[in-house]
Amino acid sequence: MYWDKKGPDNTDNTIEAALKRAAELNIQHIVVASSTGSTARKLVNCGRNVVCVSYHAGFDGPGIRRMSDETMKELTQNGIQVLVTTHLLAGVDRAIRNKFGGVYPSEIMAQTLRMLGQGIKVCVEISGMALDAGLIPYGKEIIAIGGSGKGADTAVVILPAHSNQFFDTKVKEIICKPREF
Repeated sequence: MYWDKKGPDNTDNTIEAALKRAAELNIQHIVVASSTGSTARKLVNCGRNVVCVSYHAGFDGPGIRRMSDETMKELTQNGIQVLVTTHLLAGVDRAIRNKFGGVYPSEIMAQTLRMLGQGIKVCVEISGMALDAGLIPYGKEIIAIGGSGKGADTAVVILPAHSNQFFDTKVKEIICKPREF
């Protein structure tokens, strides 16, 4: 399924398509990118185990966390696990680039995934992050939902791998994504 354009206008349809495919494949785990919690809220009571992956503290500036304490508490109370951690395809490589310039392996990997769309890159990244944190089971297909900025416009069926085995990650299906990105 392809959306004409990227962006938050696709969020509800992306979530609907992801939940439909999760039901068809009996997939119990969903990982969703949500920096403020708005997209994750849409998965409350979806009947699946949901992990919300947000930006790491410091992304917007030293000591700043984008998702509020209140939102984190609300999501957790509604059964959604929240993960705030370093981005899999950034981390120290970004620090080296910011300090010294140049391009490093994880950034090349991220740019390569972006050839399929920002949302695909996000889905691959958050799946590995959630697996590394122990919030989803190893060796099980999951649904990952991501986007191109705000909201969600991409969903995939993925078999994630831990970061130290990153290239064992398998994108099994692209459920939906924007055609233009």
